[in-house]
Amino acid sequence: METIALIAHDKKKDEMLDFAGNHKELLEKFHLVATRTTGTQLKEKLGLEVETMMSGPLGGDQQIGALVATEKVQYVIFLRDPLTSQPHEPDINALLRLCDVHNIPLATNRKSGHILLAYAAQKLNS
Repeated sequence: METIALIAHDKKKDEMLDFAGNHKELLEKFHLVATRTTGTQLKEKLGLEVETMMSGPLGGDQQIGALVATEKVQYVIFLRDPLTSQPHEPDINALLRLCDVHNIPLATNRKSGHILLAYAAQKLNS
């Protein structure tokens, strides 16, 4: 089963819930990993089965980075806040670099997330 990593900056958590809710049927076909707060919200509010890492400030994004580096994650959706992200929030730069090194697609907003999931669905069904 392929794995999708889900990460959201604080101001994008509600957007991630909405995004995941719109794609719940598809996301249920994947192993999901997420940083602690995002993953907990996805579990509690949407009923998705999510493996949670540490919270972003404690290194959860780096744990996901390690999964990318070992090719245990096939897709990353990181809804980031480019205008008001806080110093304690996960830094996308290291994760983006790892995804580029390992040829793992990373979506940073809803539209690119939709495209990524459309590709994942197509690959799943072929």
